[in-house]
Amino acid sequence: MSVQPLELDQIVMQSDGFLASNMNDEKVMMSVESGKYYNLGSIGGRIWELIESPTSVRQVVTSLREEYEIDQDACERQVLSFLQTMLTEKLIRTGT
Repeated sequence: MSVQPLELDQIVMQSDGFLASNMNDEKVMMSVESGKYYNLGSIGGRIWELIESPTSVRQVVTSLREEYEIDQDACERQVLSFLQTMLTEKLIRTGT
């Protein structure tokens, strides 16, 4: 089953069933169902925190740009790519 590409105005949120913890300034997670581990890194961990409640991809980009010095286009591309990977891995889900 293929996953539709994310867009900036889509709402994303954390999927249920993951335990997350901080380890050496990086966010690590484990799937309760599969036992698979994920290391989101520090920026990925920040994105994970930002989508704790449903939010648009665009708002994630805006929040990151307020916290880090990064070009708008580069931030959009990197966030979309990261979230797309998370969606493919079923770490996140989309909503309305």
